[in-house]
Amino acid sequence: MRNEFDFAPLYRSSIGFDRVFNLLNNAQRLQAIDAWPPYDIVKTSEDAYRIQMAVAGFAGADLDITQERNVLIVTGQKPEEKDWDYLHRGIAGRAFERRFELADHVRVENASLTNGLLSIDLKREIPEAMKPRKIAIGDGSQPQTTPLQIDAEAQQVA
Repeated sequence: MRNEFDFAPLYRSSIGFDRVFNLLNNAQRLQAIDAWPPYDIVKTSEDAYRIQMAVAGFAGADLDITQERNVLIVTGQKPEEKDWDYLHRGIAGRAFERRFELADHVRVENASLTNGLLSIDLKREIPEAMKPRKIAIGDGSQPQTTPLQIDAEAQQVA
């Protein structure tokens, strides 16, 4: 039994959140379909994350990691294997593409492959202009400087 949520009421009562609802809809749809390779997402600090994917049998040259805007795409493609006659094949070696939606200002710092575990380190770096800043409250005794006064002062200095 799948739990499906109807986000239509939220679309009617919110403005500007349509991207979030689309992400939720897509995640809900892909949850049952896209289960390989298995992965973990770990928050390693306040602004750092790590994605760990189990990619047994893949070499570093078989993997490709690309960041396009707010999407991280990890693909794996193994070269053609010898024509062996398997008695049992339990290690999945099929090609894959896994997509991760990233928040704004999240970038990939590095990636490593150790013992069949691909680790991708991510860091969120909010630009200074977007960080909260403290605004000093004056007592109103100092006059406000207008742009015209600034220009006049600059001309006197020059």
